[in-house]
Amino acid sequence: MSLKMDHKHQCGPARAAELSEACHPVDATEAEAIAERLYGTRGSATRFETEKDDTFLLDCAAQGKFVLKIAHPLERVEELDFQVALMRHLEQRAPDLPIPRTLRDVDGADLPIVTTSAGERRVVRLMTFMVGTPLDRTSCTALQRERIGEILAKLRHSMADFSHPADGRAVAWDVTHLLDLSDLLSFIPRGKRAWTVSALERFAEIKPELDRCRRQVLHNDFNTSNLVVDHASPRFLTGVIDFGDAVRTAIAVDVSTALMNQMPKTFDHGNRRDLFEAPRDVLRGYLRHAELTDEELRLIPFLSMGRLAVRALLTSWRAEVFPENSRYILRNTEAGWAHLEWFHSISTAHISDLLTR
Repeated sequence: MSLKMDHKHQCGPARAAELSEACHPVDATEAEAIAERLYGTRGSATRFETEKDDTFLLDCAAQGKFVLKIAHPLERVEELDFQVALMRHLEQRAPDLPIPRTLRDVDGADLPIVTTSAGERRVVRLMTFMVGTPLDRTSCTALQRERIGEILAKLRHSMADFSHPADGRAVAWDVTHLLDLSDLLSFIPRGKRAWTVSALERFAEIKPELDRCRRQVLHNDFNTSNLVVDHASPRFLTGVIDFGDAVRTAIAVDVSTALMNQMPKTFDHGNRRDLFEAPRDVLRGYLRHAELTDEELRLIPFLSMGRLAVRALLTSWRAEVFPENSRYILRNTEAGWAHLEWFHSISTAHISDLLTR
């Protein structure tokens, strides 16, 4: 396999412009004014760290708490409409699933557009706030990980019949587009580049099989910062947030992303631990409610490895483009290097066997 090593900043087929182009941030005071004007909600805004948009926690006291999202000016309205329509579909199809509710503005609009003080036209959304602790700030037991898998399976079933004109968009974080990111290899630190190249080469070998896998609209980002939990609740998982990477992709991709995100944050490569020890708990819960073919189970470890490579490539690139936001961009990258090294150290046959033995 030949991998391009060109040093490029421009966007490839799977890289939307909002990942590489800066915009003028909206401050909390302006966010509060936007919320009051559009939704009649008066409250104090606190910024969340995000990848590309301006997102705030809006505390409206007796009215409750909300999430105000002010999209990057280059985000396409039809793709934001896809996200809103998907969340509305889930609200109707599976009202017991713990997902935010999207709210209309005072004129009944789902996606009102404002012109900010910087002169940018930006799409606004208001959603209910999911109370709890993001899973990346706490721990979970094997049984709780199984619960995460059960919710992922129920989400899959609830999305199975959903379609939208924008659901086939190319999302950079969809691992099916990994090979389109090979031009970003020059941003990977030299000492870690061989692990990433190995992941791309192995992914290229299974890509024809992936292209034949079953597909539907899926969440595609079941990472621990998007899962809100409450240890005191019997449900444990009290919120699934951020449908920004939802897309029509392979069922196996959605599962592999969830499993990859349960890999240990700290990993001693020397003791040869099995990275899938905790992820298998998620898979066990998932398989109680949704089936996977033998072929999908064989591919999932390769796709988890591919997702690690996607993260390495995109975050290394974007940290250089946006050095002022590099701490947030690279927050999960360091742990992933040890994971990529582990995959590099084992045979392709071993990878194939990780979930099927």
